[in-house]
Amino acid sequence: MRRLLLFTFILPAVLVCASAAQAKQAGANVNLVAFSTTKPVMQQLITKWTASSAGKGVSFTQSYGPSGSQARAIAAGQPADIALLSNALDVNTLVDAGLVQRDWTKKLPQGGIVANSVVAFVVRPGNPKHIRNWSDLIKPGVQVVTPNPFSSGGAKWNILAAYGAMRKTGQSDKKATGYVTNLFRHVVSQDSSAANAMNTFLAGKGDVLITYESEAYTALAAGRHLGLVIPKQTMLIQLPMVPLEKAPSQAKQFISYCHTPTAQAIFATYGYRPVVKAVLNKPSLAKWKTRFAGGSRLVFQISDPIFGGWRKVNTVWFDPNSGRMVKIEQDVGGPTH
Repeated sequence: MRRLLLFTFILPAVLVCASAAQAKQAGANVNLVAFSTTKPVMQQLITKWTASSAGKGVSFTQSYGPSGSQARAIAAGQPADIALLSNALDVNTLVDAGLVQRDWTKKLPQGGIVANSVVAFVVRPGNPKHIRNWSDLIKPGVQVVTPNPFSSGGAKWNILAAYGAMRKTGQSDKKATGYVTNLFRHVVSQDSSAANAMNTFLAGKGDVLITYESEAYTALAAGRHLGLVIPKQTMLIQLPMVPLEKAPSQAKQFISYCHTPTAQAIFATYGYRPVVKAVLNKPSLAKWKTRFAGGSRLVFQISDPIFGGWRKVNTVWFDPNSGRMVKIEQDVGGPTH
C-alpha cells in the first residue's frame, strides 16, 4: 500500500515535468542574425529542421544584412542566439564583446565553419568585355561593382582575393596593393552588402560584379541572365556559424543540424561548397561536384602567410583609421565607414 501511494505521488510529478519540458520546447524562439546572401538557403534549412521531430515547436526570428553591420549590431545589443557571418573577423567582434567563446573554433563542428564559397566574377550574358582574370578588371572602360568593405564581409573577401591573386602571380606587396588601388578606380558602385551589390548589377550598372560564387548560382537559379567566371587565382571564403553565450539549447541543435549530410547537401544545391565534402559523392549532386572541382585554379586561404589571419588583416587593411582601404577609398572618393 505504501509503495502504491508513493507511485501515486511520483507519477503526476513526472508528468508535470515532462509537460513543462515539452512546453518549453514548443515555445522556444531562436534569433538568427545572418549576412545578406544566406537568406534563401537559411530559410530552406529552417523550414526543413522545424518540420522534423528535433525542431518541432521551435520558431525563428531572422535578420539579414551586411556581415560587419550585423556583427556590430549584435555587439550593441541586438537579440541574437546564432550568428551566421561572412568571415571570422566579424565573429571576433562578438568574441571581443564577450558574447561568443574565445575558443569557438575548437568547440564547434568543422572549426565553426558551416559552408564555403570562393570569390567569383559575375558578367553580362556572353561576357562582352571578355573578363577572365583579375587583370581584365582594370582594362580601360571596364566598370566594376563590389560592396563597401566597411559594412560588407563579402567586400573584404573580394579585396583580399584581388591582393592575393597578384601576390600569387609573383608581385610584391607594394605592387599588389597598387593593383587594388587601381581596381577601385574602376569601381562604380559600393553597396552596403553583397546582396545589394547583386541587385545593383542586375539593374544594369557595371560590367562585372565581384561576389561569392554561391551568390552567382543563386541568381542563376532564379532565372537571372548573367555569366559566371571563376578566376584562375581566387580565395576560399569560409563562413562561420556560432552560438551566442546565452543561446538556448535549440540554437546549438540547429547549428549541429546544419553540419549534417542532409543540410550540407542543401547548402550544395544553393551553390555553397559543403564542409562535409563526402556529400558531393551523392549522384544527385554530381553536377555540383564537377562545378566545384576547380580544375587548375589556385585557391588560397586567409591562413596563407601573405595574409597572416584575420586579426592581422584587419589591422593592415580594414582599420578605420589607418588601414589601407581607408587610404584607397580616400584616393578614389569612395566610402570610408
